[in-house]
Amino acid sequence: MTRINTRSDRRPMHAVIIAGGAGTRLRPFTFSIPKPLLPVGEKPILEYTIRRLRTLGITNITLTLGYGAELIEAYFGDGRRFGVDIKYTREKKPLGTAGPLRLIRGLKGPVLVMNGDIITRLDFNRLRKFHTSNGADMTIAVRKYADRLPFGTVEFSGDSVTGITEKPATQYLISTGIYMLGKGALEAIPRNAFFTMPDLIKTLLKRGRRVVKFEFKDYWLGIEQVSQLEEATQTAKAWTDRA
Repeated sequence: MTRINTRSDRRPMHAVIIAGGAGTRLRPFTFSIPKPLLPVGEKPILEYTIRRLRTLGITNITLTLGYGAELIEAYFGDGRRFGVDIKYTREKKPLGTAGPLRLIRGLKGPVLVMNGDIITRLDFNRLRKFHTSNGADMTIAVRKYADRLPFGTVEFSGDSVTGITEKPATQYLISTGIYMLGKGALEAIPRNAFFTMPDLIKTLLKRGRRVVKFEFKDYWLGIEQVSQLEEATQTAKAWTDRA
């Protein structure tokens, strides 16, 4: 029987944003500006996440930084002007998407961990409630994603054509770069080593720990290309609460 720690669901949530990557897929823009500071309309990508966290009552935030750390710290400061408390850690060498968590002293689960290149309307409090109610060591926030071929596919038997499907789509559940990690997951991350979230998931599964998925339909966009910056800008214009 899974034991549920209801007390952990009452503690103020701690959010960790992984923002140390070099953003190589968005060069040449990221040669001078770190990816989390690239503008989406009037605000940097990362500011939308911080404002979303504040709107949901999540004000204890740690940013793990690497590339462009000085610029990010200069922009966000201690977080006071955004209504939150921001602290920072810096990687001396690349540590992946999970490794930087070991740089944060006193980190206790459950903790919200997310990538710094995401814009979303997900209610992180729902994610935490789901995580604790399922007694999970790790919860992965997922969404449906359709991969559509630009061509028609031909069905056949030998040399005879039996049918054709125009531009078929295959649906997947994708990881959105948003996670809830409990104590067991945090302790499975090695110190001072490059370690990714997929590495962590595989490690937990090998150890028989509980990893669950939380599927959501709220707006989400992981920004990897210039076209996605433009899409995010148009979407942000439609948000009325500016969070």
